[in-house]
Amino acid sequence: MDILEQKAEARALCRAARKAAHAEAGGHSTAALGHLSNILSAFSGKVLAGYMPIHSEIDPLAAMAAHDGPVCVPVIEAEGRPLKFQLWTPDCDMVEGAFGAMIPAQGPYLEPQAVIVPMLGFDERGFRLGYGGGFYDRTLERLRRLGPVTAIGFAYAAQELEAVPVEDTDEPLDLVVTDRGVLFPEA
Repeated sequence: MDILEQKAEARALCRAARKAAHAEAGGHSTAALGHLSNILSAFSGKVLAGYMPIHSEIDPLAAMAAHDGPVCVPVIEAEGRPLKFQLWTPDCDMVEGAFGAMIPAQGPYLEPQAVIVPMLGFDERGFRLGYGGGFYDRTLERLRRLGPVTAIGFAYAAQELEAVPVEDTDEPLDLVVTDRGVLFPEA
């Protein structure tokens, strides 16, 4: 089985695990939000990128709204391009963007120092399994070239895999926050 087949198989497993965990948690996880808020306290005053949850993604909105600093959300400009991040506030006007995710109707673009990253799966090494478009990999690679940035995976613990199939272009996370706690990847 080649890497693309391995990733497709892992995505199907993780999608099912995430959907079940999301249903069990009633759509959000108070424990995961508590762990995320604790981590985000280290980024007070800094630009934070979050995301608008789709499907059964774990919901970071309460932690984003409580952040002491500017918050932005990803905007897909085009296939094959890194994400851009547009200023978000809990009461800003939103419109539907690519893939059904909501984005601000207007506002400036920002460069985040911390990025909350959604995913289908992750492993203890800090590798994540996304939807296959490579948007976050390209984005993290670009941001890391510009300066320090912390990639914070956010998921249900049930989404953990023994090992994510990895390609050369896959960017690791700096830590993963789940309903069971915080995972700092092995060195």
